[in-house]
Amino acid sequence: MSNEYKFSVGPWNVHEGADPFGPPCRDSIDNITKFKAFKAIGFDGIQFHDDDVVPEIETKSFTEISTQAKALKKILDDQGLEAEFVAPRLWEDPKGIDGALTANDPAIRQWGIERTKRAVDIGQIMGCNMLVLWLAREGTYIREAKNPINSYQLLVDALNEVLQSNSEVRIVIEPKPNEPVDLAYLPTIGHALAMAHQTCDPTRVGGLIESAHALLAGLDPAEEMGFALQMNKLWGVHLNDQNGLKYDQDKTFGSVNLRSAFNQVRVLELGQYAQSGRYVGFDVKAMRTQPAAHAMRHLENSRDIFLQLVQKVRTFDQALEARCIKERDYEMLELAVMQHLLGN
Repeated sequence: MSNEYKFSVGPWNVHEGADPFGPPCRDSIDNITKFKAFKAIGFDGIQFHDDDVVPEIETKSFTEISTQAKALKKILDDQGLEAEFVAPRLWEDPKGIDGALTANDPAIRQWGIERTKRAVDIGQIMGCNMLVLWLAREGTYIREAKNPINSYQLLVDALNEVLQSNSEVRIVIEPKPNEPVDLAYLPTIGHALAMAHQTCDPTRVGGLIESAHALLAGLDPAEEMGFALQMNKLWGVHLNDQNGLKYDQDKTFGSVNLRSAFNQVRVLELGQYAQSGRYVGFDVKAMRTQPAAHAMRHLENSRDIFLQLVQKVRTFDQALEARCIKERDYEMLELAVMQHLLGN
């Protein structure tokens, strides 16, 4: 098996710069142009939401959805790209305003399950069986609005229905503690994997860790990855960086805390993640002030920093590390890491 990494990115990582406080500041770029640029930078996998594949998906029949998905699959094939996963974008539909899978309205819950199953169908057409489930609005702004015991059971029931609808799908839960809701269900990888083991087929439910999401929970991304790797449940990563406990910033990987980034790469190396064949994904956004001509630089930078850190991990003095550990000279070990990162 190769010890080289494969990289993926989503089309939403090149955007127009709109935020809650201001309008777009860059022109849109069509997906074909994005895909060509992604390939040139060194990405081989594309992350998709269901409505990235089929815009206005709620207005279309399955025949129309299938036709559009097949057309996009051909575009990817022509560019030498593949779909890494398809995720149902339940949180942006007006029906999912109070959550979809944990909504108080049973009709909305069924809509959420059916749309999730439709995302599985799209994934199969696109040549992938990985469904990423980010439970964005599955939670609450006000605790008394939902019964958490019931809500967690509803999530198990939804996962089971999706698993039973397709024998090949692998569900990958992406945890996050907050935003867009105040309290999100399954806020950490521990929560996600505990729920995975309650499903009808735990072998087909794993986890995806995003650096910023772990940081927003006050946790260390490398340790979260280590937990999932020990269970053979780390089926995806979305690497980025985060400047404190703020909104989800999706900054260039390693741009805030280089040592944290080093340790994320280190644990992936220790867990032989590259040999698994799974993608290293980046969920990084261009700075709003970045001009359109450089609106993809953040992707190139993140990939370059990751690869440089791979070399830093692989060239770290293992004998010195072992000696420091044996002698419990952790100050020396810490200094050695810092000097290595500084190029000394």
